[in-house]
Amino acid sequence: MSQISRKIMQGQRDEAMALLDKAIAEHPQEAKWFLARGRLRGTMDQPEKAIEDFNAVINIDTNMARAFHERGWARFKLGQFKESVADFDQFLKLQPDFAPEHWQRGIALYYAGEYERGRNQFEAHQKVNPRDVENAVWHFLCVARLNGVEKAKASLIPVQGDTRVPMKEIHALFAGKAKPEDVLAAARQPGELFYAHLYLGLYYAAYGDKAKAGEHIDKAATEFHMNNYMGDVARVHAALFKKGQ
Repeated sequence: MSQISRKIMQGQRDEAMALLDKAIAEHPQEAKWFLARGRLRGTMDQPEKAIEDFNAVINIDTNMARAFHERGWARFKLGQFKESVADFDQFLKLQPDFAPEHWQRGIALYYAGEYERGRNQFEAHQKVNPRDVENAVWHFLCVARLNGVEKAKASLIPVQGDTRVPMKEIHALFAGKAKPEDVLAAARQPGELFYAHLYLGLYYAAYGDKAKAGEHIDKAATEFHMNNYMGDVARVHAALFKKGQ
């Protein structure tokens, strides 16, 4: 496994994949190799193939919690939100102590239309991560769906100490104390601009301005795309916009 990890760290993903294929051929009942290949396929934007590997892991060992988490992420990438939530829920049945940490589940719940459960997830996460502006925003988005934007604004979780740019301005925007241009003015680097456009898009979506929401989400998904879970959020949301959702 160390040789495979080294190949991945060096960016030699095709070579790592070949080693994993060989390991699976030689040890078809060892779940760890399928799990590793599925995770690698996830980084290579192959969610369907990744799911096949995570299915194999679960068939071998139904108690391997990580496989459910990883399959939930892969299903989220494909827009399979209810299935993603089901996998995250199963992961937490096996690893209940991780429940407050699982903000990814909260986002999946939002897209699955389970806003009450999403709100509860973000309220739980706030207790273990009180300096996270993003958590406060997703809580806002769930409350806005349930009770409207004014009540969401009134119940916006207060956050101090999130030093990431432009999180301070994003929080102020959702609190009604800043303007969209303030968020863009604070962002300079590509990563900062990704978060600026993502949350501007979500802000406009919450207020029903689909045109501006689509414009900013598309920039986050393409021009400033990030290769992480939030990058997947932007791509998934952009795909929903294209479908008219």
